[in-house]
Amino acid sequence: MPTMADVARSAGVSVATVSHVLNETRPVLPHTRQAVLDAVEELGYTPNTLARSLVTSRTRSVGLAVSAISNPYFTEILQGVEAAVLEHGYSLLIADPHDDPEHERMVVQLLHERRVDGLIVAPSAEPRALLAYLGRHAVPTVLLDRVVDGRADTPSPFDQVCAENTEPTARLVTHLAGLGHRRIGLVAGLPGLSTTGERVVGYRQGLATAGLPLDEDLIVPGNSESAGAEQATASLLSLAAPPTALVTANNAMTIGALRALRARGLSVPDDIALCCFDDFAWADLFSPRLTAIAQPSRELGTEAVRVLLERLAAPGRPTRTVRLPCAFVHRTSCGCPEGDGTGDAPSTRRTPNTPGKEPPRDRRRR
Repeated sequence: MPTMADVARSAGVSVATVSHVLNETRPVLPHTRQAVLDAVEELGYTPNTLARSLVTSRTRSVGLAVSAISNPYFTEILQGVEAAVLEHGYSLLIADPHDDPEHERMVVQLLHERRVDGLIVAPSAEPRALLAYLGRHAVPTVLLDRVVDGRADTPSPFDQVCAENTEPTARLVTHLAGLGHRRIGLVAGLPGLSTTGERVVGYRQGLATAGLPLDEDLIVPGNSESAGAEQATASLLSLAAPPTALVTANNAMTIGALRALRARGLSVPDDIALCCFDDFAWADLFSPRLTAIAQPSRELGTEAVRVLLERLAAPGRPTRTVRLPCAFVHRTSCGCPEGDGTGDAPSTRRTPNTPGKEPPRDRRRR
């Protein structure tokens, strides 16, 4: 097996120079650095990562704690994280907190004890223990998808990367209102999650923009899961004045809502219109196809890695929250016809997320 000394001889440099190139501990002239890398490639030299970590106090590894097994939404985010860390020469350690605060705290500690250089975490609805641990140990961390707001005079103690939630949800509501709906129900997410709170705010803003009154009975928590959404939708349908349209606040809850509607023998959109937050792979295969807000999932993962690496490079920089825009994907579950007069098929139309009232369309009232 070739050694660092072999690489040094082949490149015509000292062992120390090889070490500086491989460990990035000191600037090296470009032509010298290239000679070392060429020798590494030619000899098939594999650095001793354990020894390197002892020299640099870095393991060139990143820990990721997201509920990718229990929540399919995070799968594409995970793909973005993995591609980005590999591109930058890091390895990735993954743990699933299952959105359970106690388990979340444990898996993050385990990742930290593996001496990862930094963490990317999607916090649960009750992240106090998690945040206390991260703060106490000063672990470089990026909060992903779900944010923790600081006070008005104090920013969040952590970098954060998430999608826009408020305006896109408002867009769904104003779109349905523009189609003539006056009672629009919301199947909301798990209480305590920032995404849930922001989407509820967006729902309220959408009603206000459309000039519709707020009826709190039309907001029912589906707890971010299919079974909870099925129960929430059944509850909404049992109201004396049930909604004529629904907004579901994530992809799992969309499935639950559709099950509840099918159990009642209701057809979308003839009996009730449906719009959902989270576009997903099979949304275009439903009949009717689902009008949805598409989150930039893979880009969220890539951005989280970028922010974390910048934090590692400059530990003292101010924390920041990065929000990425979503897209409105116009299909037919909202009640719009296959073609809406623009010449574009609804399944291909992705428009900005700024809410605004749309003109009513001629359609049969339910």
